Amino acid sequence: MEKKNKVTLGTIVFSILSVVWLAPIFIVLINSFKKKVFISKKPFSIPTGKEFVGLQNYVNGIKKIGFFQSFGYSLWITVASVALIILCTSMFAWYITRVKSKATTGLYYLCAFSMIVPFQMVMFTLSKLADIMHLGNPLGIVIVYLGFGAGLAVFMFCGFVKSIPLEIEEAAMIDGCNPLEIFFQIVLPVLKPTCISTAILQTMWIWNDYLLPYLVLDITKFKTIPIAIQYLKGGYGAVDMGAMMAMLVLAIIPIVIFYLFCQKYIIEGVVAGAVKG
Repeated sequence: MEKKNKVTLGTIVFSILSVVWLAPIFIVLINSFKKKVFISKKPFSIPTGKEFVGLQNYVNGIKKIGFFQSFGYSLWITVASVALIILCTSMFAWYITRVKSKATTGLYYLCAFSMIVPFQMVMFTLSKLADIMHLGNPLGIVIVYLGFGAGLAVFMFCGFVKSIPLEIEEAAMIDGCNPLEIFFQIVLPVLKPTCISTAILQTMWIWNDYLLPYLVLDITKFKTIPIAIQYLKGGYGAVDMGAMMAMLVLAIIPIVIFYLFCQKYIIEGVVAGAVKG
């Protein structure tokens, strides 16, 4: 009976927390259908009558910021960065886990250390270095994201690789497989849960990231969605709140769909990568 009461209390608490976390998203959604003046006066009301403007805010926002072009840049940067992170870090994690030496151990700890270094400590140096190396384009920033995303990914992959029996790889080697064939045919398929959970975490970070693209990209030519939305601010601090709310909704939708589609793999992959071995 006592256990049942605890479960009920926990359900109530987490239900309240869920409402608190979802409330800002709901407020953004309802305000995306309001006239600008009513967003400031009645931010929490459901749009009805003269407050309701339909899809006009969405149309205005798409025209003002060139949404589809920014969407293309964000999509390319996110997909390319996540793919490169998964491929490179999974291979690297496999190597440093199987090859035991002081060098590989040091590399592992460097990757782990990189997770706790605040971005603010390196952002100005990074911005200058990216400018010198001409990385201010959608292709160059993918390399930058690989560097920043490698720490967490290597940590997760190393934990999972340790759980893979070495005998499987030895058997493949006896059958004539070279290291690349062993990795792509044996190891990588087993790493699927961690690959998916890593992809989800990295995708949510890169898609929503504002500061790194702002510092690295040539924003006169390339604008991701978070950067483009900021251009809805006019002179003297004026902001087209209706269009901004609409563009925020459009920016949220793809990542929410991706998360809902893959959410079942998150806990499985995180636990496997952090605990096993």
